[in-house]
Amino acid sequence: MNVVPTPLEGALLLEPRVYVDERGFFLECWNAGRYQAAGIPGPFVQDNHSRSARHVLRGLHYQVERPQGKLVRVVHGEVYDVIVDLRRSSPTAGRWLGVTLSAADHRQLWVPPGFAHGFVVRSEYADFEYKCTEYYAPALERTLAWDA
Repeated sequence: MNVVPTPLEGALLLEPRVYVDERGFFLECWNAGRYQAAGIPGPFVQDNHSRSARHVLRGLHYQVERPQGKLVRVVHGEVYDVIVDLRRSSPTAGRWLGVTLSAADHRQLWVPPGFAHGFVVRSEYADFEYKCTEYYAPALERTLAWDA
């Protein structure tokens, strides 16, 4: 796995090794020891899967009090994924990053706790999967206006 630091403190882009042959492909999308060594602490307590149509915008979501770290990936289609560092003590507080994630490139994005996260679908539809370090708590969820 290739671990690519991003300009935002703690956020990582992960490029797994993909083994391709005439049968298809194989990749390891989670290995606790390997990912912890890369700086992704876990533990993860919840896995989520969403499907969205072209041009659907989801986010920018975050949770107060119990912020979620998220390991995100696209298993079908393509999205433009955006994260915003909301951690006041971070040297990159207030900065954002946008990356394309797709089923074709198999890349993952580590979104540390304290970030807002969202994406827009660029393909006909996209299946988006992510692991979370905290349980979803609707009463603690907030959103950022992307167009403000």
